Amino acid sequence: MSPVDYTRARRLLLRTDPVLAALIRAHGPCGLADGIRIDYFSALVRSIIFQQLSTKAASTIHTRLVALLPDGVTAPGIAALTEEQLRSVGISRQKSLYLRDLSEKVASGALTLEGVEALDDEGVIAALTTVKGIGRWTAEMFLMFRLHRPDVLPVGDLGILTAVQRAYGLRKRPTPERLHKLGEAWKPYRSIACWYLWRSLDNGNAAQPRRVVKRTR
Repeated sequence: MSPVDYTRARRLLLRTDPVLAALIRAHGPCGLADGIRIDYFSALVRSIIFQQLSTKAASTIHTRLVALLPDGVTAPGIAALTEEQLRSVGISRQKSLYLRDLSEKVASGALTLEGVEALDDEGVIAALTTVKGIGRWTAEMFLMFRLHRPDVLPVGDLGILTAVQRAYGLRKRPTPERLHKLGEAWKPYRSIACWYLWRSLDNGNAAQPRRVVKRTR
């Protein structure tokens, strides 16, 4: 998305949803595109490491892993690491299996990240979820923060559910069905709406999602 697209999205959301409009006015320009700029493979490696860990713990493990890879985070580089090396930086056996599966699929061409931009959102999700350890939520975060797709609604994200409950004064967190219905007013900029909902939680980092309610893998 270009700056013009973000301006257009802001104007539409201000007009279509009074509750979201209040969040937009309170938090200013959308920072969805302000995240870390890394290649797609590195982004997926990072996503796997960060699953179900605190940001601090995951950041430490990721930094240690990167230090083991002087030529960069690549599929051959990950594949060349021993189990002992992966364990030494804090990566669990399960996540090491996920990282190896990702590396093998990329190296073999079973997953082609170079052409992922040409796929529609569901196509990207279908491609990424062939990798062990990558479920729909992780693929949706990839769509939003790496491909900058404008209309993604991660209905399994705890942060979004909590933010909607608070902002709209609901007695309990919305069901996926209710969230989809509410999100109709945000189309075709549901990703931008989600950024403002995350931001409303004031968690210290607006461009980071909260832990998911349920992972598919």
